[in-house]
Order: sequence, then structure tokens, then C-alpha cells
Amino acid sequence: MKTRFFFTLLILLNIFHIHAQPSTVQNTKTDKKLTAKIQEAIKGFRGDVGVYVHNLKTNKIVEINADTLFPTASMIKVPIQCGLFDKIAQGELRYNSILTYKDSLHYDDGIVGSLKDGAKIPLSEVVMLMETVSDNTGSLWCQALAGGGKSINEWLDKNGFTATRMNSRTPGREANRTRYGWGQTSPREMAELIAMIRRGRAISPDASDRMYRNLCRQYWDGEGLSQLPPDIKTACKNGAVNRSRSEAVLVHAPHGEYVYCIITKNNIDESWTSKNEGYTLLRTIGKLLWNYYEPNSKWQPPVNFEKWYQEAVE
Repeated sequence: MKTRFFFTLLILLNIFHIHAQPSTVQNTKTDKKLTAKIQEAIKGFRGDVGVYVHNLKTNKIVEINADTLFPTASMIKVPIQCGLFDKIAQGELRYNSILTYKDSLHYDDGIVGSLKDGAKIPLSEVVMLMETVSDNTGSLWCQALAGGGKSINEWLDKNGFTATRMNSRTPGREANRTRYGWGQTSPREMAELIAMIRRGRAISPDASDRMYRNLCRQYWDGEGLSQLPPDIKTACKNGAVNRSRSEAVLVHAPHGEYVYCIITKNNIDESWTSKNEGYTLLRTIGKLLWNYYEPNSKWQPPVNFEKWYQEAVE
């Protein structure tokens, strides 16, 4: 009887473990060759680096500090979008509803923060600005409409994401905010969240489709995206604060889609130019991955591509 009880308990615990993990991370194998190449690329970086790569066709992965906690910076806007779409799916919001901007919402002088008090704007446009140009005032507005950090964190937990959390303006997470800022995540979870959306498994297939399309219109394309041919479709969200630079990208490569996330923290170089060590690392690994998965590609970034770099402080 005891043996049967413990066997049953073991099965239940195993089922819970599977349920508690994002569905995209099962049955993966380590790509040792690619891992060695990336380890060589990050050698000497003056800061802490986490990398996670998942080839969605072969199911091979790279894990380098993949489960370590890092600041999200603006990558937190991917979970915000998920929390918002969850409210839409529940009928509490309408994606095409018309919102009224109030000066009390102002956070910075981005596009949304520059609106006049009383200005009308569709929710869909605020979401687009949040994901495309990383508008901070619009993002905080969406965060509030999604029910705040507590509601977003509940959605993350329910869907198996245990490392990714909203900290800013979230009761009980003040200490985490002091350490990580607006949000925290791991390279594995941020990459797999985008893969989950790509596979139609976030909220619903139709909600995932809309969210994914929003992630495919990235304005800040001077890092990893600059190392890809312009005709290759990508979904991307990046983030930057003084001592952390990050990027999560899903690439629709000819030989199979792959998703990756690179995050740094405790960076020595806090500059805000294209030559920043964190930005340089994002470009280096973005190029390495493209050449690894598409070895026959002859494409190279054009000479002087750096002069079109958009510099901004988040």
C-alpha cells in the first residue's frame, strides 16, 4: 500500500513539474559546439552575461547562466502585453477601445507622454508604441490597464514562468525593484516566452498572433537585428539601463526558426553609444548565431551601417 501511495505521489509531482514549466522547454539537448563558440565570444566581457539559445527545429539549446536572474529593463514589456491581452480575453478590455490620456499618466517625454491632456488614442496604438518604440509612459499605462504588476505576475506564474516578475509599482516587490529595476527575468524564460507567443500558446492562438505581430515591428534594430539580412523576419524586444543591456530575438531563418536571449548586468561600461561593450556583445552573438545556423549565407552588414545607429537612453 505504501509503495502504491508513493508511486502515485511521484506521478502527481511529475505532472505538476511538467505543468509548471513553459511547454516549449521539454526534451531539449545541448548544442556543445555552439556553446563553446558563445563562451569564447563572451570571454573577457566586463560584467555578468547570461545566454540562452533554442533552435526550434532541432530542439537543441545553449545554456550559459540561463536561469540566473537579470534585470529586464524594457523586455518587461513582453509580459505586460501578455497580462493586457489576458484581460482582453476575459472581456475586461477591448483592444480597439479609445483611451483618454491624462497628464497624471506622464512618465517621460516619449510619444505617449507628449500627448495633451484629454487626447484620444486607441489602446491598440498604445500597445504598438510599447512594443515597437518601447514607449515608457504607454507601457506603464498598459501595465495599469492589465491590473498592475500583481495581476501580470499571477499570469506568469500560472503559465510556468517562475523567474520573470514585474517589480515596479507592485506591492511587496520593493526590494526586488531596488535590485533589478522595473522587472526581472532569466535568459531562458524571456526567450521561451517569445517562443510561446510564436507557437500560439499564450492566451489563445488569435491573441498570440496579434501579440507576435506587435513584436515583429522593432524600431530599435541596431544590435542583433543589424547582423541579420533585412529580408529575414524577426520578433524582438530589447532593454537597456546603465549597467545592463539585453535582447530577446526570434529569427525566422531559412533552415529553421531559432530564439535567443542575451542579458548582461553589473556592466563596467555604462556609455550610451553604439560602441558600448554590452551593445557590441549583442551584435557579436547575433552575428555568430546567424552564421552558425546559416553557414552558406553570404550576407554581411553594409559598410558604414553604424552611422544609422539610433542612440537613446531608456
